[in-house]
Amino acid sequence: MAKGYWVSAYHAVHDPEKLAAYAKLAAPAIEAGGGKFLARGNAVKAYEAGILQRTVIVEFESVAKAIETHAKRHLLFDMAAVAQDSGAMINAVMLGAGGMLSRRR
Repeated sequence: MAKGYWVSAYHAVHDPEKLAAYAKLAAPAIEAGGGKFLARGNAVKAYEAGILQRTVIVEFESVAKAIETHAKRHLLFDMAAVAQDSGAMINAVMLGAGGMLSRRR
């Protein structure tokens, strides 16, 4: 079975303290769902648009497991308290590792 990846790009961090509090709750919930953090932090080099944004990459046994964990993470901690204002604007996507990624220029 092909691995699945949950990739979160932090377009803007408005309140680093709120984001840290969110991450402190979210990380164990993601790990409980089988997620393994591969990378998390600020980009060291950016191409194309040149945006050095915080990015988090989490590996799962499958895309289905990544999606399931995203859907159920609120059961593991009180999302209502933090989801409305995590201190950041985040875009999360799920990717599968089965195919080859390519881009035309």
